[in-house]
Amino acid sequence: MTIPGAKTAVDWLVSVAPDPGACRWEWERNPLGVALLPAGRRWDVLILPGELGRPTLDVLRLIGRPGPVLADFGDSRLGFFVPAGTASRWLGTGVRGAGRGTWIVVPYPGRATGGVRWLVLPDGEGTLTDPAVLELAMHEAAACVLTHGGRSS
Repeated sequence: MTIPGAKTAVDWLVSVAPDPGACRWEWERNPLGVALLPAGRRWDVLILPGELGRPTLDVLRLIGRPGPVLADFGDSRLGFFVPAGTASRWLGTGVRGAGRGTWIVVPYPGRATGGVRWLVLPDGEGTLTDPAVLELAMHEAAACVLTHGGRSS
């Protein structure tokens, strides 16, 4: 099954790979449907624990289209794609940053995998989540979780 926009998402993602052709080959032949891509070139990834990441994504969706978002198996962690350089400047308890010098496991856009999956597919145009907006969404989500015990209002 191919999701609309998957080709442009693939093109955008492999543009950061040291060897884009090898990355495509890996995605097509790897039974897990994943490839390793370097962070810090076009994007960094801020990784939030699931209990904060899920409501943060809900807030971001209310105010517009967020950049790409990954979830690991069981949604225990969510990764928000932000502009390159953000991870090295981010200060926040419980938030891990993946920037220059780190690699991210990335599933092929539009295909199901056994582990990591896309919650928000890259648009292929380079849309990323604004770090300031992400921070505000995190504060709103944290306040909501504290007030409602993790339940939606």
